Amino acid sequence: MTIKIWVAAGLLALTGCMAEQEGLEPPKAPGDVIRFTAGRCFGACPAYTVQVSPDGAGLLTPERFTSVPGPTRFTISRVQYRKLLATLAPHRPATGTTKKIDQKNCTRFATDMPSYSVEWSRPGQQPTRLDFQSGCMDPRHGKLRVAIASVPKILDVQHMLNPKAVAP
Repeated sequence: MTIKIWVAAGLLALTGCMAEQEGLEPPKAPGDVIRFTAGRCFGACPAYTVQVSPDGAGLLTPERFTSVPGPTRFTISRVQYRKLLATLAPHRPATGTTKKIDQKNCTRFATDMPSYSVEWSRPGQQPTRLDFQSGCMDPRHGKLRVAIASVPKILDVQHMLNPKAVAP
């Protein structure tokens, strides 16, 4: 009986290790792996991370208020990948740097809004990162808000983000 318990514990530990390693394979095609994270808000905002590669591989990892129970793989077309790049390009910081837009550098700010992070990475380079606190209502960031809001539609993952899409 104790052997069965040890085997079960070992399998459980392996499953935990596999879940921690959940991610995308290194891409074979040239280009950035883009990681988009939607953070929590005070209400019922979907909180999740989406990663996409230039190969067309995608992974949505839910945190809360989504319609998928765990990491979910999907694919995107080259057209979707290029559209995502083009949509985010005007807001991308210099390669290898991080830009933060938050309450400290914003004149009109609403609290309890979700934060968003976009990270562009490729092997051998420092990642490039944009952190945006969506409570920043300054007009100069209006196009960034529109770009961020369009990411789920570009990647066609809206159905994974709507908790009401879950069957009862």
